[in-house]
Amino acid sequence: MSHSNFNMRLDDDLKASAFSVLEQYGLTPTQAVRMFFNEIAHTKSIPLSLDWASYTPNTETVKAIKQGREDYQAGKLAGYQADELTDALVDRENG
Repeated sequence: MSHSNFNMRLDDDLKASAFSVLEQYGLTPTQAVRMFFNEIAHTKSIPLSLDWASYTPNTETVKAIKQGREDYQAGKLAGYQADELTDALVDRENG
């Protein structure tokens, strides 16, 4: 598979704000864009939902995320690239 570079311009404030959110999810900007493009290619549509900002995870979810990060940092979990995860999810969906 060949690769190509993609460059884009962002307002400094937008970049800082978006990168902060991605960091909270443990994603790099490259991983996030790759996930976005994979979803567009797979669904043939733009995968945007405008209601996500109102979502607040419950206590159980927050604890699970924290535990997962701690386990990963302690070397208890294998690491995967975002595109590997996306490919696995697509394979699972396609049976």
